[in-house]
Amino acid sequence: MSVQEDDAAVPEPDRLRRHDSFYGDAEKVSNDKSHGAGENWARTLQLAFQSIGVVYGDVGTSPLYVYSSTFPDGVKHPDDLVGVLSLMLHTLILIPMVKYVFIVLYANDNGDGGTFALYSLISRHAKIRMIPNDQTEDANVSNYSIEAPSSQLRRAEWVKQKLESSNAAKIALFTITILGTSMVMGDGTLTPAISVLSAVSGIREKAPSLTQLQVVWISVPILIVLFSVQRFGTDKVGYSFAPVISVWFVLIAGIGVYNLAVHEITILRAFNPMYIIDYFRRNGKEAWVSLGGAVLCITGTEAMFADLGHFNIRAIQLSFTCVLFPSVALCYMGQAAYLRKFPEDVGDTFYKSLPAPLFWPVFVVAIMAAIIASQAMLSGAFAILSKALLLGCFPRVEVVHTSNKYEGQVYIPEVNFLIGVASVAITVAFQTTANIGNAYGICVVMVFSITTHLMTVVMLLIWKVRLPFIAAFYVVFTFTEFLYLSSILSKFAEGGYLPFCFSLVLMALMATWHYVHVKRYWYELDHIVPPDEMAALLARRDVRRVPGVGLLYTELVQGIPPVFPRLVDKIPSVHAVFRVGPDAGHRIFRCVARYGYTDPLEGAKEFAAFLLDRLKAVFANQCEDGGGGDDDGVLRRAEEMAAEEKWLIDAEAERGLVYLMGEANVEAAPGSSLMKQIVVNYVYTCLRKNLREEHKALSIPKDQLLKVGITYEI
Repeated sequence: MSVQEDDAAVPEPDRLRRHDSFYGDAEKVSNDKSHGAGENWARTLQLAFQSIGVVYGDVGTSPLYVYSSTFPDGVKHPDDLVGVLSLMLHTLILIPMVKYVFIVLYANDNGDGGTFALYSLISRHAKIRMIPNDQTEDANVSNYSIEAPSSQLRRAEWVKQKLESSNAAKIALFTITILGTSMVMGDGTLTPAISVLSAVSGIREKAPSLTQLQVVWISVPILIVLFSVQRFGTDKVGYSFAPVISVWFVLIAGIGVYNLAVHEITILRAFNPMYIIDYFRRNGKEAWVSLGGAVLCITGTEAMFADLGHFNIRAIQLSFTCVLFPSVALCYMGQAAYLRKFPEDVGDTFYKSLPAPLFWPVFVVAIMAAIIASQAMLSGAFAILSKALLLGCFPRVEVVHTSNKYEGQVYIPEVNFLIGVASVAITVAFQTTANIGNAYGICVVMVFSITTHLMTVVMLLIWKVRLPFIAAFYVVFTFTEFLYLSSILSKFAEGGYLPFCFSLVLMALMATWHYVHVKRYWYELDHIVPPDEMAALLARRDVRRVPGVGLLYTELVQGIPPVFPRLVDKIPSVHAVFRVGPDAGHRIFRCVARYGYTDPLEGAKEFAAFLLDRLKAVFANQCEDGGGGDDDGVLRRAEEMAAEEKWLIDAEAERGLVYLMGEANVEAAPGSSLMKQIVVNYVYTCLRKNLREEHKALSIPKDQLLKVGITYEI
């Protein structure tokens, strides 16, 4: 955590030289854009191993259900298996490997990934956010600065100008960002349901008397266990799960090799993309419809980017290319080889293709792998929502940093509970993987498409790469993702409606919160207390200085919020925080406290001690700056003043510390539309009252808290 101090309402004769600076880590902001490029190989290998257990569980367990989802009506032609295998292999190469592993991962926002990280990255280079992020204070602590125009930057400057001057463009970027976030949340809800259910369904091979409903109720307690262990954090969960997923990858790769050797090694010809063309020629519309099942082979891909803050680029690249891709590719090839001889087993390909002695060991590992598969999207959902929270786009919830060693490893209890409840409800309601798969694919491909569009803006505005490369990236991936999305939407009535309904509700909540948050911020910014009014307020005869230190919290980086004069009007007193000289009692300081992505909030006592120590350091530095020159008298006077200030700080701190917070009630202004009144007066108010209170989020003790009520009409 870092602080910046400023002063206001100080009589000029006694004013020491202004000292506006940041301390500690804020002056040492990393400019490492590659996120992990400077890491040593030991840590990279450690993170790569962890990532196996956290990132790849979802995409790694897709072999449990892909073929059954692609061929719901059975295999009609033996060569269709070669065509679908070729389609899956080239999809795995094109989207997860080429697009994400070797392109998208580099578009991280200081190490964070996901749709909101892309939005935040763009907002650092163009003023697209509704709340200003280009103030001097912001530029000092991060890379918010805008590059100066030049002939080499004409295209980027043109894009920047168009984005900044168009409200439609700003709204569009924000809308697709929260849509992507909503879809990731939907993915995090559906992944546990389909993964666990598909793994547990294998037990019917040995116990055919079990009904599907019984399989569902066996899956429910497994899901409950999954969501219960999330509180231990990615670090512990990753180390616990990584060995299991590693065993899973070894097993599916080995089984794939076995099936290739026993059934048909010539299936390797599927690496020739011509078989994809032949498949579409032979099946026409049915081949297009089957894309909705084939795309499930890359579910969980977005987790690689969303979970980037938990690891680093090099770790994910290493684990994907050396572990994930070879294992699942061999598994899919082995399954296709098996189905060439036994096409009637397509409904349960994975378990049917197992060598008999391996069934129970693989079944147990599959259950564990399915549980772990959910970890990838849950971790991604937590990471993305924590970013949304920082940007004021999500209601205030508790974000727990679960690791002291690795950045970005977070857990959100409220969100974990809600996703868990939703996942169990979906499992009970939909009951089969085929029904859940219809909804699942929409989330996956929508997030892919949104990432493609945001990445195109990043390439134009920030990376400034050549236009042919940008055009190739956009055309290839937009076309591919459109084909998949169009196929999935054909199953809208068969379950595809679920993620849309879920996303619309979540988007509405996020948009409502952000809209009122922005309006409230600008209201405070437009009603800040001018310096002369502040001085007049404090000079009133009825305003007394009471002992102790008072801390007034505000989200404004500059200026005094309107809640302060209301406090003085209602309780005509101000804490004797700091004084300079015998009659300079109006000394008030501004402190900007900034927390990084993984900085934990200190307790109230620790924060107060840290703040007061920094303020003492300010006076020490001011003494050095203000006492310059050869005049020993000036230097001696500066030293005396600094010593007096330090003594006063300690003395007032011993008398007590009070935290002052504005309890703002936001209402729609008279004459507002009915929609605005509903959004502001009811939806936002309901969210604010039923979610985490601000003083709890800031770890402020109740016995030292004073809330000041105020109403903002927006």
